[in-house]
Amino acid sequence: MKKLFLMLAAMFSLVYASAQSQTVYARTSVRCMGTELDGSQTLRVQGYGRNRADAKEQAMKNAVWAVLFDGIKDGVPGCNMRPLVPEVNAHERYEEYFNRFFADNGEYRKYVSLRDTKRRSGGKVKDKLGYSYDLTVRVLRSELKARLMADKIINK
Repeated sequence: MKKLFLMLAAMFSLVYASAQSQTVYARTSVRCMGTELDGSQTLRVQGYGRNRADAKEQAMKNAVWAVLFDGIKDGVPGCNMRPLVPEVNAHERYEEYFNRFFADNGEYRKYVSLRDTKRRSGGKVKDKLGYSYDLTVRVLRSELKARLMADKIINK
């Protein structure tokens, strides 16, 4: 009887642990909402942090990261979906450069704005660790490309 109880307790804890791990969702969702004539892209981005300010900062970083390395995989037709840096593992090759670039209040902020975000338009989800916000972010893709070309990260 004692062995049966221990086996049931072990199975229950495994099921509980797997259920907890499945509640984690993708916190870096990026969707293109459109492009502007100045070469910028309007993106709907999810940011995660312990408060709204941290989530906003993370959303802006996620948007620039997606434009640089991941590309935009979802959104309206006509968006430039390809990443600016086509080189595989470029963020590791130029690690020092991108660590400075993506530091809190770093250079990436020059290429992103929240001016398209409307008040109370972002979805807000709270979990045990913090908050997740959906924000509308504009990334200045053409200026970002010019910066990377000037810094010799890309050559096009």
